[in-house]
Amino acid sequence: MSHVTYKIVQHDGGWAYTVDGVFSEAFATHAAALAAAKRAAAEQRVPGRTEAIEYETADGKWHTETAAGGDRPDTDVEDKR
Repeated sequence: MSHVTYKIVQHDGGWAYTVDGVFSEAFATHAAALAAAKRAAAEQRVPGRTEAIEYETADGKWHTETAAGGDRPDTDVEDKR
C-alpha cells in the first residue's frame, strides 16, 4: 500500500499544504490549511468504484487497465508548527 503525507507549509503570503512538491491553494490561516489538509487526507482514503481506465504513454501507445476502487493509500498530515 502506498503512503501520502500532506505537509503544512507557509506559502504565498499565507499557509498551504503540499504533497510531493505540489501546493494547495493558499489559506489565510494555519488552522484553515491544517483543516483542509485533514479533509483531503481523509477523502483520499475513501474507496471508490473499480473501473477500467485508458491512458496514452509518452511514446503514443494507448493502454487499458483496471483501477481497483479499494486500492487507496494510507495518509497522514505533517505539521511541524
